[in-house]
Amino acid sequence: MTVVALLSVAPVIEGSMSAEVAKAVDALEAFDVDYETNPMGTVIEADDVGTLFAAAEAAHRAVDADRVSTVLKIDDKRTSEERAREKVDVVEDHLGRPARSEE
Repeated sequence: MTVVALLSVAPVIEGSMSAEVAKAVDALEAFDVDYETNPMGTVIEADDVGTLFAAAEAAHRAVDADRVSTVLKIDDKRTSEERAREKVDVVEDHLGRPARSEE
């Protein structure tokens, strides 16, 4: 099984959050997960939901702030081994082009 999730961890602080967000992303390295960070969060893939939760908790705990806001959206498709990139590929097949604007 492949579990895909969107994780967003953000300290509630004034000014730039980038250093604390970097700590959250770095915490994922300790787990057997694939991940890709984008401007709105980090997409994580794991073989099971337990690994996913453990990685998300580590990312949450890595942020040093009095208050931390974490959102975890999980896609646990139990009858398929489809990876996150494959999901994007299918959308791009329908579009007939990459699923992004040209820069």
